[in-house]
Amino acid sequence: MIGYPKDQRATVKALGLGKIRTSVVKEDSASLRGMLHKVAHLVEVEEVKA
Repeated sequence: MIGYPKDQRATVKALGLGKIRTSVVKEDSASLRGMLHKVAHLVEVEEVKA
């Protein structure tokens, strides 16, 4: 994440992402959607039906 602002790096880390091509599954919430909106240009989001 070289070249990105510290707040964006911290948001990606808080989402549980680290290395390139990693993935995580999270429960939907307002705070999660806010974090995803902040780094939308860095991540790909996909909804999973359980």
